[in-house]
Parts: sequence; C-alpha cells; structure tokens
Amino acid sequence: MTINKERVKLYLRLAGISLFFSTLIDFASEPETALKSTVNHIWLLLYLLVLHFIFFEYTLPFIKFRWKRLLAAPFLIFAHLILYTFGTFAWRYIGIQLHVYFPLAEYEAIVDGVSDNFGNTVGSIVFFGIARHIHDYRKLHQTAQQLRIEKQEAELNYLKSQTNPHFLFNTLNNIYSLARDKSDLAPESILKLSKILRYMLYETSGAFVAIEQELKIISDYIALEKLRYDDSLHVNFNYDVEDMKQALPPLLLIPLVENAFKHGVSETRNQPFVDIHLAVKNRQLAFFVKNSTETTPEEGPVKENIGLSNLRRQLELLYTDYHLSVQQAENVFHATLKINLASHV
Repeated sequence: MTINKERVKLYLRLAGISLFFSTLIDFASEPETALKSTVNHIWLLLYLLVLHFIFFEYTLPFIKFRWKRLLAAPFLIFAHLILYTFGTFAWRYIGIQLHVYFPLAEYEAIVDGVSDNFGNTVGSIVFFGIARHIHDYRKLHQTAQQLRIEKQEAELNYLKSQTNPHFLFNTLNNIYSLARDKSDLAPESILKLSKILRYMLYETSGAFVAIEQELKIISDYIALEKLRYDDSLHVNFNYDVEDMKQALPPLLLIPLVENAFKHGVSETRNQPFVDIHLAVKNRQLAFFVKNSTETTPEEGPVKENIGLSNLRRQLELLYTDYHLSVQQAENVFHATLKINLASHV
C-alpha cells in the first residue's frame, strides 16, 4: 500500500489550520489555560490526524459504490467509532502518563470522559471532511479546466495543420501555372513563396504575432497572387491600425484574402477586383473583404470551403465576442469579420 505524499501534506495543512483556530478560541475563552490547551490539542491532533487519514483516504473509498464491500461497512464504521471515542480517550490517558497532556478535567468514569470529548472529535471529523471535499472539488475543477485548455490548443493546432497545407497547395498551383507557361515571373513567385513559408515556419508557432506582421504576410500574399494576372486585376488593400504592435493570432485573416482570390478573382472573366480594408481601434477589429465573382446569389446560406470553416472554428475557440459573415451578391462576394480583441479566451 503506497501513501500519497500530496494527500499527507494536505492533511498536515488542515491540522495546522485546525490547531490555529482552536488556539484562538482557547485564548479568547480561557486565556489562563490556553497554552496547556494548545499542547493538549497538538497531542490529540497527532492521533486524529492519522485516524482521519485512514478513514477518508482508505475506509470510505473501500466501501463506496461496491456492493460486496458494503457487507463490511458496518464493521469498519463500528471500528472507527470505537477508535474515535474510546481510542481518543485512551490516547489522552497515554499523554497524561507521558506528561505531554495536561488533565484539565477529571472524570469519575471513562464513559464521562468519552462523551465529554466526543463533541470535539465530531467537530474535527466534520472540519476535515468538508475541507477535504472543497480541496478535491477545486482540484477536479482545475484539472477539468486544464484538460479543456489542452483540448482547445490541440484542436487549434489541428486547424492550423489543415490551413497551412491548404494554403500551400493553392499557392503551388499558382506557381505551377506560371511555370507551365514558361513565365519569367515563376522565379520571382518562388522567392515570394519562400518568404511566406519562412514566416509560417518561424513566426507562427506562438499564440500571437504583432498585427504589423499579419499585414506584411497579407501584402506578400497579394503580391504573389498579382503575378498571375495582368493589369486588368484591381487590388485595393488599406488599413487603419492605431497600434501596429497589438497582438493577433497568426494567419487569422489570411483565409479571407485567400478565399477572395481562389474562389473569386480566379473565376472572374471581366474586371476582376479585390477590396480589402482592416481597421483596429480600441481593441475592436474590423476586416472587410470584397471581391468579384461570376456567381449569382442562391437561396440559403453560402457554402463555406475548408478555409472559411476552419476560420470560423478558430474564432469559436479563441474569442467570445466576434462576428463573421459571408454574403454572395450579384457578381460580388462580401466577407466581414469583427472581433473584440479583448474577449480572447
């Protein structure tokens, strides 16, 4: 049988608290014998501490929710009752004989001594039981909260692991089309892609990046996409950010920009365009993306691709106050993202 050292430390702390309050009460009620009473409490606590530990840590778990063991419950409870009553009184007697316990009260019969001290023993049982339950409940709550955080972090990492290859696959397709056409822009596009990949590998491992870094990666991605198109593509990217060092989860905005090119501009034959605007003020972020499409509005909600679905789930895990909406109009697609950055979980 192994003894949990952490549980032993818990019971020692509870014993110290119990002794502290008992001493306060003794000094307030009977100051002339308070020191002797404190010595007596210490001696009795040595016995009760061991008894409480056995009762709460071994006896109760042994008989709980096991019907075969319930047969032994009456005998175990009776044994503890004897130990808590006559055993405590016998421990008091041993202390008197060893001159470590002051007999502040004399009893004509053992039963009188047992009944007189039983109230304090019951109070000690109640105190240890309630304090132990509160401690275990808080511990369980903390463990559950930690598991929830770890589960969210694992899911976020999974979403990122989906988003990055998806983003890379689409970008490589663009470079492939340039290489297939033997375009002189292919080497430049590979260079721009390497900068983006370097950012993904070395800058996005943490929980946050500065907004200026996110703006830089968006600009690099736009420059990479523009290599595929002639002057007919019009891209307007502007921002109004009061604090460029403000923290933002990495690559949070790029799915909306990628979606504008992959599912909008690339399918537009006449006058393709992308309008992107970011505003951050008083920790309120507003991100607007509008792009041309060849699609007409359909009844029902817009069908979201993997990039938008992952973005929506990341927002659910990261923030409590946000709004993401996508809307298909006549040959125009709108995406709006608003986040209260102060509502980060």
